[in-house]
Amino acid sequence: MTIYRRQLGGTTYTFDGLVDLLAKATPRRSGDELAGCAAHSDAERAAAQWALADVPLPVFLTEPVVPYETDEVTRLIIDTHDRAAFAPVAHLTVGDLRDRLLAAAARDDAAELTALAPGLTPEMVAAVAKLMRNQDLIAVARAVRVTSAFRTTIGRPGTLATRLQPNHPTDDPRGIAAAVLDGLLLGCGDAVIGINPASDSPRATADLLRLLDDVRLRYDIPTQSCVLAHVTTTLDLIAAGAPVDLVFQSIAGTEGANSGFGVGLSLLREANEAGRSLRRGTVGDNVMYFETGQGSALSAGAHLGVDGKPVDQQTLEARAYAVARELDPLLVNTVVGFIGPEYLYDGKQIVRAGLEDHFCGKLLGLPMGVDVCYTNHAEADSDDMDTLLTLLGAAGAAFVIAVPGADDVMLGYQSLSFHDALYARKVLGLQPAPEFAAWLDRIGLRDAHGRIREVPPLSSPLRALAGSS
Repeated sequence: MTIYRRQLGGTTYTFDGLVDLLAKATPRRSGDELAGCAAHSDAERAAAQWALADVPLPVFLTEPVVPYETDEVTRLIIDTHDRAAFAPVAHLTVGDLRDRLLAAAARDDAAELTALAPGLTPEMVAAVAKLMRNQDLIAVARAVRVTSAFRTTIGRPGTLATRLQPNHPTDDPRGIAAAVLDGLLLGCGDAVIGINPASDSPRATADLLRLLDDVRLRYDIPTQSCVLAHVTTTLDLIAAGAPVDLVFQSIAGTEGANSGFGVGLSLLREANEAGRSLRRGTVGDNVMYFETGQGSALSAGAHLGVDGKPVDQQTLEARAYAVARELDPLLVNTVVGFIGPEYLYDGKQIVRAGLEDHFCGKLLGLPMGVDVCYTNHAEADSDDMDTLLTLLGAAGAAFVIAVPGADDVMLGYQSLSFHDALYARKVLGLQPAPEFAAWLDRIGLRDAHGRIREVPPLSSPLRALAGSS
């Protein structure tokens, strides 16, 4: 194990291995303080970042932060690493990689960044993120091009898709249908219409799947639906013939945390194959939908790395993206402020984490979105969410989540509203996914300038549905 030292202001700071160095170099957040791995001062943090900048990239291949022998996520990262893609940067340090990424972003060289992705490990990407300002994270992420497709194409430059999240505390079909209609009338739902079910009952999940599929088919909507039940429930429903579009699962960056979710790599691979076997996509066959979040491994007590040292939550979050990348998903999003202030204390920490997660996921080759959100006991508010949404739109996020009135009455947290998505598209000059945009035009929900109409025309089928409800 390498001991890292850096002198700053007459004080020599010592870091006990790569795990300790990564943690101490992380911008301040409450989760790392809770885990006992955060820097004790801004000076120590600056010294750690300085030392981290000088770490050669190959070190991350020989000094895993979580043991190879006991963690299948580490084995996945090491065993699938593309050394040919890594070769152009194998001589660089973490600081050099930052310079190279920013230079590619300045040239808008998407091809270089795409080619580099298979050669980067999550730990390398997490490390370089720790050296970047917010504008650096935005500039590089914006230059990366990642697309995926099922019935709509996600991630094209100049687009911002939305997950329409019509949750209801009792899974009442009428309440869900009303929320779906509300979102559609405001141009949302092109990434997915996705319900978090109030229970994991297979029967209830199947009923919700049929409800969403009926709406989609009745109005010929080019989108995909998902009921965010556990992957094993969805697998059983696929076998029973339910209309499953996307297969959902929460994932994390260690084997232990994924075990806490009741999943492993083999089960996720089985689910991917089962979803694709249905062949329900029209413009692509990406069928997986993953959600992640900084602090998930810590909350499961599965955050310890080499020699039992706690690994910082941002590095563990980036490792979750290795799991996602293995399954070639349609959608990945970090539910950035959902776990609570124990992990991300205030608006400043939530904004920073959202930009980090988006940068890391996109640089690793994922169609990355963010649930721009917070819980009511966090030191955050809707102004912070406005800021993060705007920054993510500038950074080229693939999609965001939107709920009626920005208030999820089932999960009990604050996200974005349908109107917030309209704001971001208008201010930043962004469009829905192309297939969905064409549908909005076809049924008359947009005017000649591409703006959502305040009142649908009489000829719109959704106008008739709105009147009947």
